[in-house]
Formats: sequence, structure tokens, C-alpha cells
Amino acid sequence: MRADLRSARAVCAGLAVLLAAGCAAMPADGPPERVEIPQGSGAENLQVRVFPVPPHKGEQPQDLLAGFLAASNADEAKDYETALKYLTAAAGKRWNPQAGVAVLTATPHRDQTVASAETTTITVSGSKVAELDDDHSYRVVSDDGYRQQFTFVKEAEGPDKGEWRIDRLPDGLIVDQTNFRNSYRAVHRYFYVSSDPSADGASPPVMVPDPIFLRRRTDPLTAAAKALASGPSPWLAPAVYSAFAGVHIQGAVTVNDSRAAEVRVDVADFGGRQSTCKQMATQLFHTLADQQGKAQLDRVDLSGAKGGCSVSAAEAADSAPGRLAGSAGAAQYYQLDTGQLLLLQGDGPGKPVAGPLGQAAQPKIGEVAVRRDGSGAAAIGADGHSLYVTGFGEGDKLGDPVVTSRAPQSGQGLASPSWDGRQNLWVVDRDPAASQVYMVRDRKAVAAQVDGLADRTVQDARISSDGTRIALVLKDGSGRRSLQIGLVVHDGTADAPRVRVSGLRPVAPLLTDVASVSWADTDQLLVLGKEQGKLQLLNYVGTDGSQSVDSPLQGGESMTTVSSSESRAGESVPPVLAYSSDHRIFRLQGNQWREIALQGHPAASFGYPG
Repeated sequence: MRADLRSARAVCAGLAVLLAAGCAAMPADGPPERVEIPQGSGAENLQVRVFPVPPHKGEQPQDLLAGFLAASNADEAKDYETALKYLTAAAGKRWNPQAGVAVLTATPHRDQTVASAETTTITVSGSKVAELDDDHSYRVVSDDGYRQQFTFVKEAEGPDKGEWRIDRLPDGLIVDQTNFRNSYRAVHRYFYVSSDPSADGASPPVMVPDPIFLRRRTDPLTAAAKALASGPSPWLAPAVYSAFAGVHIQGAVTVNDSRAAEVRVDVADFGGRQSTCKQMATQLFHTLADQQGKAQLDRVDLSGAKGGCSVSAAEAADSAPGRLAGSAGAAQYYQLDTGQLLLLQGDGPGKPVAGPLGQAAQPKIGEVAVRRDGSGAAAIGADGHSLYVTGFGEGDKLGDPVVTSRAPQSGQGLASPSWDGRQNLWVVDRDPAASQVYMVRDRKAVAAQVDGLADRTVQDARISSDGTRIALVLKDGSGRRSLQIGLVVHDGTADAPRVRVSGLRPVAPLLTDVASVSWADTDQLLVLGKEQGKLQLLNYVGTDGSQSVDSPLQGGESMTTVSSSESRAGESVPPVLAYSSDHRIFRLQGNQWREIALQGHPAASFGYPG
């Protein structure tokens, strides 16, 4: 998560933790109450520097293993120099600590089996909740048991003769959740959205965040730059591209007194490659600003063996992540009041939009999604059978439906309209006999292929502003509603577009009932849901499933839907609206919920653009 949001958001240390005190509460009944959120509970306050300790003479296998696990996750200038002292020379050559990281719920259990006076085995076991792959990408693991063996032998010769050492061990590292938060930090690399071959015309360039985790005690700017140059994660790669093709960072990245980052790469001559140089420098600006802080970085100066270029903050803003999210932020949102769509500015009264949706529309409208540029909207009829797309101009008409559903019952038809920033509309058909996700472009519906659904059906969908990722609420045969995120890949031609959602992965596996989800930033989801037998909460979850370490927002059981926005419009705290089962709307201001005074009839729907 970006540093400027960590202090602004009230977010959870984990979905398994319910902090009864210190949360902003939306009451189930009565007026909203003010509850203070404690400050200073961020990940930065948990950091403890750990120095490795080498093995001592006569150390037994159990203590030796504990020392090795601590040393392999400790902070030292030369990575794993001390940890290697716990291994035999042969094991030190075989062991690959970069193979990945297993994140366990707690310190692992260690069970020893003695084979002989010279050999013994210790089995390490525990519950794995997440893992980092060799690309440093975080992946949530649900109910996954972890079990690995370490074989110890007594050294037969050399300076450690007669001492126990580890001779066989799994590649990678083992760490519990607490030490993971202390030892690793989030790094966001930024890549360009790939062109859509089925789009009619060129799309504006925009960056997509690719979150990874790196060891905290490294040079943050150099580590982030090198991670960027290594390319996108395998999951994101099909939807993005990088200007760093075969290019590597040389030396350390520094920031001078003029707040310019100086970066060198192994390019022989940038003389005829100014466009590529600018693209690289722009990727570097967003990646380094994420670590340095945007207010602390004004420019990136990129150079090769010969030639180079510079990109300023203003130039980099042209392709900034979230550029397609719109600019209204918390100041502008929409309310559907018995078929009439109202535009609300702050706490002022609602004003009907121009066009057919600003009138008492017929047929009656049940759900609306406004385009991110505020030029029009998609509307679903109250019976869920028809989807309409119209503009906000005086001469616009509702027209014929662009998608229809044959669902036999109310609540089983069309739902969850959602716009990306390129004017592609997504909608779900919950028809039990023909469940489907559609992308609508220029009033033409394209059935999306969704891989990996198995026996689950899509109940809700929310597309990111850049159009590369989509959050899906899935329901299985037992009725459990889980949250997954998928990658969107476009193909085909303008006349015959194709779209596919692949790589589904869980982002909140502990939630057994997800009620609502909304994009809260280019790399964050706001999720309303609850664990089995627990109260309903609002949680900010990373697109990789990682969690921050602050308090969650407590949501009352009456809360049914939430809406946030990727657009900040100058505000540091994400705007949040909540809708209750008794048709009331609340807006989060600071650390308290305030009810929005509605005019006339109770609200039927609400939300920010998108």
C-alpha cells in the first residue's frame, strides 16, 4: 500500500482480528455515533531491527534450527551470510533462499526424529496463510498446511568437526506473520496497460500498479528500480508492457538536493531512443515516488552510457495510475431516488441530471452506474431484466435495452453495472440457467469468458478504472460468497471483440459472506463482509490479498452496500459511502459516519462514478 494512504486509512491487521475498540462505527439503529480511531498503529511502529547470531559450539539440532530460521530472516549487509554458517558446505551451495517465502500464522512446530548418533531430522509444520513466489509477488493461501524436513549431520572434518549442521533443507524462507510485517515492505512497480487490439482508436497511456514485497533493510529506491526493470509479475504480464526490455539498472539510485532521482541503465546510446527513454523514466518516476513520497520527488534523470532524458512530475502525471478514474472524488456522487438520478455535491441538495435518467424514468430503474467522466450512465430496470445506456445530454434518450436477462425471479437477473475509464461497461447476469458476465462497448454486448469458475457463479463485478483487473463476488453451491480478482485481457478486432477474465485468485479468503466490494484506489479494494460467526466489517484489501496493519472500519449489520472511489480529488482519505437495509445513506467523514439527509423518498441506489 502506498505510504500516503497508510496513515489516512483505517484498515485491518487481518480479517481474523476484530478490534472492538477504536473503530468508526455505523450504528444498526439510531443516529451515527462518533468513535475515535487510534493513531500510530501502522506497520512502521512494528519494525524491530533483528541482528543475526551465528551458531555456537555444542549447539543441538533444535536450537540450531531456531537460530537458522532467525538468521535467515534477520537484517545484515550481506544477505544470508550468517544463516549459511548453520549449513554444511554442500547444503550452502544447494540452498536457494530466493525461491520464495512461506508465511505461517505463528512460529512453526518442530518435531525431531533421531536416526543415529550422527544424523537427525526435524519436521517443521504449521498453517501457511500466504507466500511470496520467486518474483516476490504475494499470494493468499487458504487453509494450507505446511510441512518440510530439515536433516542434520555432524561435521566429519574441518573447523566445525563434531558440530551439528543442516545438510538438507527446503529452498526459500519460512517466516511467521509478525516477522513478515517487520521484515518485508510493499513495493509498487508500475507498467503500462497494453493496447487493446479490439478497440477502435488508440487509448491514452496509463500505469497499473504491480505490488510485490521486498526485504525492508535494503536500499528502497535501488531495490524498487531493479524490481521494476525485472518486468511485471507473471499474473499481470498478459495485460501490461514495460519499456525495460532487457535493460538493467546500474549502480545505486540516488536523489539529489534538487529532488531529482538519478538512475543509470545499461543502454549503450539513448540518442535515437528518446521515446523509449521517456517511457522508462516515467515508469521509474511512479515506482520511485511510491517509495520516496510524491512530495519528495520532482524529476527522474535517466542516463545510459551515452545520452539520456528527464521526466518531471507534471510529465509523469499524463500516464499516472488512476488517471482514468475521474476527478470528482468525494465531492460528487449520485443517488437514485425512485427512478430519478440525482447529482449530489458534498452535503448540498441533489440536482436531477440532464437527460432521461433525470426524469421519473419509465420503466422504473433499480440500479445505476455513472460513467467515470460523468457524461452518462448505465441503468438496470427495477425487475432486473433490461440494461440501458444513455447520456446526460438534453437530447439523449433511454432507447432500447442493450442487454436483457431471462432470469425467472427478481434478484436473479442483471446487476452490478461497472465502468472502466475507457467507457467499457461491465454487467453481471445472475440468471441461474445462463449466468454470464458481459462487457458492453458502444452499445454492443460481448460475453466475457471467465476462467476457473468451477461450480461458482458471479454475483457482482467491479472493474478497475484502467480496465485490467476485475473484482468478482462468487457464490458456490453452499451459498458462500467469496471475493476473487481476475485479470482482463482483450483480443479480437473492432468488429469482433473478445474479452477474457483469467487468473482468478482470492483476496479475502477468510470472509465467508462478502456483501459488497468497491475499488478504493488503483491497488486497493474496500470489502464489506464477515467471517463465520463474526460481525460484519469493512476492510481495505490489497489486490494481491495482502492486508495493512491498522484498524478496520466497523460496519453495522444493517449495512448492505458500500461505494468508494479511486479518485482522490485532492483528498488523502478515500471517500466512502454506505447504504443500509432501511434505505439510508451514510458518508464517512474523518473517522465518523454521518447520515446524508435525503430529499423526498428513500434512496434506491447510490454511488460514485464508475
